Amino acid sequence: MRRAFVFAMMLGSITCSAQARNPCEEVLELIADVPVPGPAVRFDYQSMDAEHGRLYIAHMNADQLVVFDTAKRQVMANLDGFKRVHGVIAVPEIGKVFASATGDHQMLAVDMQTLKIVGKAGPIEYPDGLAYSPGAQRVFVSDEHGALDAVVDAKTNKLIEKISLGGYAGNTVYDPGSGRILVAVHGLNQLVEIDPVAMKIIARHQLSGVENPHGIALDVEMRLAFAAGEENASLAVFDLRASKQLAVHHVGDDPDVLAYDAGLKLLYVSAESGTVSLFRERGRELQPIGHCNMPHAHSVSVDPKTHLVYFPLENVGGKPLLRIMRPKRH
Repeated sequence: MRRAFVFAMMLGSITCSAQARNPCEEVLELIADVPVPGPAVRFDYQSMDAEHGRLYIAHMNADQLVVFDTAKRQVMANLDGFKRVHGVIAVPEIGKVFASATGDHQMLAVDMQTLKIVGKAGPIEYPDGLAYSPGAQRVFVSDEHGALDAVVDAKTNKLIEKISLGGYAGNTVYDPGSGRILVAVHGLNQLVEIDPVAMKIIARHQLSGVENPHGIALDVEMRLAFAAGEENASLAVFDLRASKQLAVHHVGDDPDVLAYDAGLKLLYVSAESGTVSLFRERGRELQPIGHCNMPHAHSVSVDPKTHLVYFPLENVGGKPLLRIMRPKRH
């Protein structure tokens, strides 16, 4: 608590509340608060399908996967059967959505048209973040407690490999620039590269000043990776081209999910503490824009077409909602 307070005082974060008319007014503009069905319990990851105007949201402690229509700004489906769902990734090119049903130790495959579960892969001890490799047509699943990345064939929905990481798995992402899978590894404080075809680790990059890296976002064009250290409220900027770390920044306490808007060159870092940090990328450097607080705002997603930002909030006035915002200064 003391670290979060000092951080807020240093960086001049702006508190926003459910009652405020213009929350986070120096950083973000409120567009809409949309009710979400289900109990007022924890959300987790999101996945934006900008091609079809859908946002898939893991309503973790409700055991539900929310399907949100971004054009109509309304929930179009609320799917049951996703016990303690953490990660979710939409893959429109193959017509599937993949979600990690952590409570059942499985990864589930969902048909995008019917919104029915069409496959299950496991056992995976603690499936969390997900990434899809289009070349290999495989889904890579962070097994956080199993200290590995599980590999699932996206065509058959079958578990085919488990890759030992040597430490607990943070988030797993696909890097279109290299065609590789990147995984943040707790304990070792590393960013690990995996060849998705060979299903082998091909490089390990040490992160300095970052404890227990978890969330990852990429600027594919500039070949930069952003990795958040959940243990010490830090954010590393890593040059994938040169294989070296460029900088470390302070963010909110216990950072979780990151989202990068490539069009506006804006990076969002959402933390378990409710602090949302916004950075602008200039050249190969990040410049802090501002910070604000929302209740349980540890998950964030960006629509690359509209630049709207989505925050599922578990309990605002006793009910869950999806807060839609946009940056005030580009």
